[in-house]
Amino acid sequence: MKENCAGLSTMSADLTEAFAPRQELVRTLLPHIDASDSAHDAGHLVRVWRNVCRIAAQEGGDMDILAAATLLHDAVHVAKNDPRRPLASQLSADRARDVLARLGWDDAQVMQVAHAIAAHSYSAEIAPNSLEAQILQDADRLDAIGAVGIARCFAVSGSLGRAIAHPTDPGAAKRRPDDLRHALDHFEIKLLRLADGFQTATGRALAAERHDRLVAFRAHFLDEAAPTV
Repeated sequence: MKENCAGLSTMSADLTEAFAPRQELVRTLLPHIDASDSAHDAGHLVRVWRNVCRIAAQEGGDMDILAAATLLHDAVHVAKNDPRRPLASQLSADRARDVLARLGWDDAQVMQVAHAIAAHSYSAEIAPNSLEAQILQDADRLDAIGAVGIARCFAVSGSLGRAIAHPTDPGAAKRRPDDLRHALDHFEIKLLRLADGFQTATGRALAAERHDRLVAFRAHFLDEAAPTV
C-alpha cells in the first residue's frame, strides 16, 4: 500500500514522535494510512491527536483506542466531490477493522476503534455511542474550524477548482449559498454550524473559541471583498 503513504513516508519520524509513547503503533499502522489529500495529511493526523489528548486529559478515555482510531480515521480517502463521500468514514472503519484484526487486536477493541471512526464524520450522521467516539468526533471537527479550518477549506476548494467567493455577492445576501462553486459559501453551509454539535464539555469550550475565529475571518473578508461605499 505504498501508494497510500504519499506525504507520510518523508516525515514518518516526526509523525511517530508526535504519538509518543505509542511510536510502535504508528510504525505498524503507517502503511495503512492514505494521506493523498492535503486536508487529511500527516499534519491533520498530528493536530487531531493533539486535540484528542487535550480533550481526553479532561474527559478520560482509552488512549490506545483513541490512538488507533486517530491514525486510521481517514485511512480511505474519498474526494469531497465524490458521490461516495458520505461513505468515507465507514470505508475507513472497515479498513481499520481488517487491519487491527490481522494485528491481533481483540474483537471488543476492534469494534470500539471502528465505531469511533465511523461516527467521526459529519456527513455520515452516525451518533457516537462511546466516550472515545465522542472525543474523536470533537477532535476531528476542531480541525475543521478556526484558523486551521479556514486554511483547509480554501486548500480543498482550490484543489477542486472552486472560486474563493462569489464575485459580486460574496456573503450570499441575495442568493443561495453554493459551496460547490464558492469556498466562502462553505462557511454558511457547514463550518459555522459545527460548533453547535460538539459532544464533550471540553470540546464545546474549544469549539466556541475557534468558531469566533471563523466569524471574525468571514467578517474581515466581506469587509475587503464587498466594502460598503
